[in-house]
Amino acid sequence: MSSHGDPIPMTSSACGPLSGTANVPGDKSISHRSLILGAMCVGETTITGLLEGQDVLDTAKAMRAFGAEVTDHGGGSWSVRGVGVGGFAEPDNVIDCGNSGTGVRLIMGAMATQPITATFSGDASLNGRPMARVTDPLALFGTQAVGRAGGRLPMTLVGAREPVPVRYVVPVPSAQVKSAVLLAGLNAPGQTVVIEQEATRDHTERMLEGFGAEISTRETDEGREITLTGQPELNAQHIEVPRDPSSAAFPVCAALVVPGSDVLVPGIGLNPTRAGLFTTLREMGADLTYENERTEGGEPVADLRARFSPDMQGIEVPPERAASMIDEYPVLSVVAAYAKGQTVMRGVRELRVKESDRIDAMAKGLRANGITVDEGEDWWTVTGAGHGNVAGGAICASELDHRIAMSFLILGMASNAPVRVDDGGPIATSFPIFEPLMTELGASVARD
Repeated sequence: MSSHGDPIPMTSSACGPLSGTANVPGDKSISHRSLILGAMCVGETTITGLLEGQDVLDTAKAMRAFGAEVTDHGGGSWSVRGVGVGGFAEPDNVIDCGNSGTGVRLIMGAMATQPITATFSGDASLNGRPMARVTDPLALFGTQAVGRAGGRLPMTLVGAREPVPVRYVVPVPSAQVKSAVLLAGLNAPGQTVVIEQEATRDHTERMLEGFGAEISTRETDEGREITLTGQPELNAQHIEVPRDPSSAAFPVCAALVVPGSDVLVPGIGLNPTRAGLFTTLREMGADLTYENERTEGGEPVADLRARFSPDMQGIEVPPERAASMIDEYPVLSVVAAYAKGQTVMRGVRELRVKESDRIDAMAKGLRANGITVDEGEDWWTVTGAGHGNVAGGAICASELDHRIAMSFLILGMASNAPVRVDDGGPIATSFPIFEPLMTELGASVARD
């Protein structure tokens, strides 16, 4: 069942060439952070291009519950009148974060060093995901957490009344964990230091600097060391949210596998910590080009043009690239099904604890559609059938996971028989205009 209502079965079928312009929504990672940092400012932060998917809307509601004035002005234009660092009010009710692991972990970090108590919950998928990876480092500040067995939601956090700064080495690459610790460090005296042995998306560091925090980054023998000076006064900003590279992945990948396609996806954020998929696709031989490269709001941006690429070859994706494309492996595995040879993906243990076990979900669905998949705890291999040889015809379980649902719908756009997804409802959490956008490009996607 969808996290927000009854299941919405959907089917995609082979179609003619995809063509046109795909205006994908705003970046989800930056949208979450814009609302949270805006709520921790003094003054009014204005935001344009905010992603209005359910995940981000749940974060907006949470910021209101903590006392910020959050206003939707329509058309992706929002404003946040903040309460300042350390100024969160204690919420009256449970904070429902829906399906958003990013939202709940970042919000936990933001409130962890404030003298308030809050209870967090979510949908069935989120309540099954581990939170100890965040609550363990937050405990170093003095925060207390009580949840279900295995460190799962619902969970109550008691913020540290006298927080202390911490030095924390992130054990597994995770932008969510790093960001939660940095947000907690905002209201701790002195310097909080986070060390990541493998670089992850750096939106939090960039945005903290933009809001006026004293933050520095340097490379050390231990890894990438980020130092934040606590208890600053953050200054309200105007934020233009670039379009989401994780959402852009779907029309881009569809264009690569559907014969005759030529699709332009404008204004995509190409932060190096996020663009691993596009680098990988080009290494596979994809006809994917960057046009009108520029900088907007401190982030590199370009228009992506993707054309049908029948001669793509499987490759071994460097494991050190995993952090820059962790959310895109499901749709990469779909492209790999249409390539020739094996595509090997290693160092992807994080996929086991996303909205679903994404390795398991994609492996089962791809096999059901005639594709050979091998897997291990932190790796998987897709043996491509080549263009025109993907059987299709199966019903795939989305596992309450938006990216799994969209990936299988992309698979069906070039397979020999239609591909059905048992529930497309979760797509609304990150890409609410997926259906009309893909249909306008020429895809055949229908609700059953």
